[in-house]
Amino acid sequence: MNDLVKAIADLKEKEAMNILQSRLQAGEDPLAILADTRQALEIVGKKFETGEYFIPELLYSSEILKQITEITKPRLTGDVDLKKQGKVIIGTVAGDIHDIGKDIAAFMLEINGFQVFNLGVDVPAEKFVEKIKETGATVIGLSGFLTLSFDAMKETVEAIKTAGVRDKVKIMIGGGLVNEKIKEYTGTDAYGADAMAGVNLAKKWIGGN
Repeated sequence: MNDLVKAIADLKEKEAMNILQSRLQAGEDPLAILADTRQALEIVGKKFETGEYFIPELLYSSEILKQITEITKPRLTGDVDLKKQGKVIIGTVAGDIHDIGKDIAAFMLEINGFQVFNLGVDVPAEKFVEKIKETGATVIGLSGFLTLSFDAMKETVEAIKTAGVRDKVKIMIGGGLVNEKIKEYTGTDAYGADAMAGVNLAKKWIGGN
C-alpha cells in the first residue's frame, strides 16, 4: 500500500493532499494517482462492511476523493477517458426523499469505474423508464428508506416491464429495511445491504472485474 492510498484510507486529509501535490509536482501520471484513490476507497468500503467505519467516515472519505479528483482530472490529456465498466441508473423512488444512502452507493459505483446516472429523490417510475431508454443502462438501483417506498419500487418494476425493457436490465434495491422478502415483493433481482454490496452486484451483472 503506497503513502497516498494509506493516507486516504486512514482519512488523513491534509497528509493525502500534501502527497498528492508532491506527486503532481514530480510529474506523475494523473491516471496512476486516480487509480490509487480508487484503491483507497475500496479499502474504505471494506472497513465500512466490517463495521470499522460508519456513514460519517464514508462521507468524509468522499470529500477527500472529490478534492483529489478536482485537482487531478484537469491534468489528464483531453482524449483520455477513464475506462467505464458499464452504466448504472440510481434513484430514490417516488414518495421518499432520503438520499444519503443513495448518494454513497452512487459515489462508490463511480469510483469503481461505473458511469452513474443519479436521478435524485422522489423519482417517478416513468423517469426510470425514460432514462433506461435514453442511456441503455443495464443496471438499475432503486433506493428507499421508508416502508411506503416498497410499493413505489414494485410500481417502478411494473412500469419497466410495461415499457418492454425489463429483460434488458437487472434491478437492485437498497435502503434501511430492504431484505429478501422485499426483493421478492418488488419483483427485483437482488438487494444490497450496503453500498459495497451494490458495487459487487453491478460488477457481477455487468461482468466487470
